[in-house]
Amino acid sequence: MTEKMNKEFVAQIVVICVLALLISFNVGRMYSPGLSTGIRTVSASDVIPTGMPSIYGEELGISYDDISPNDPRLADATINKMSEYEDTQLNEEQMTHYINIAGSISCEYCCGAESIIFSNGERACGCAHSYAMRGLAKYLLINHPEMGDDEILTELAKWKTLFFPGIMEAKAQALKDNGIEFNYINLSSNAYRGIEKGQGSGGMVGGC
Repeated sequence: MTEKMNKEFVAQIVVICVLALLISFNVGRMYSPGLSTGIRTVSASDVIPTGMPSIYGEELGISYDDISPNDPRLADATINKMSEYEDTQLNEEQMTHYINIAGSISCEYCCGAESIIFSNGERACGCAHSYAMRGLAKYLLINHPEMGDDEILTELAKWKTLFFPGIMEAKAQALKDNGIEFNYINLSSNAYRGIEKGQGSGGMVGGC
């Protein structure tokens, strides 16, 4: 009789332990979205580029860190530096690359244009961010012909990420949620434009 009672007692303890584990697991799923989906939440540190661009930062005297909502005056000054090259004339070969690069990125959160240039290379958006991206593209095409189109587009995309940090953080999360590789072209070019709709918002850095 005693042996039977002991077995029943042990069985009850096992059942209680299993139930406790199940309850703990489900509570964790409720309060930890990252555990329930297997997807870690994207933070600003995962998205925002920092430091000085290795190829051209010293030449132009600019750093990714210059674009910050905490210092709008420095942000505007940096955008103006990049914009200085926007009127630079390109030769035929450079223009072909320029149309491919600048036609692949937009400033949709500011001016809403399909890209920062028209298909003929003329400016399509008059906001300061677009001037800066066009200016940087031309500067790199002229002064760093060793850079490929995707390398230059990546640099434009990094600056666009800095111009719209909150929205880009939400877009990075949307890319992750959809199993899309994170890189700056996927994040900031037109490749996945609009994928973040309804998932976040945020202000811009620098004048529009």
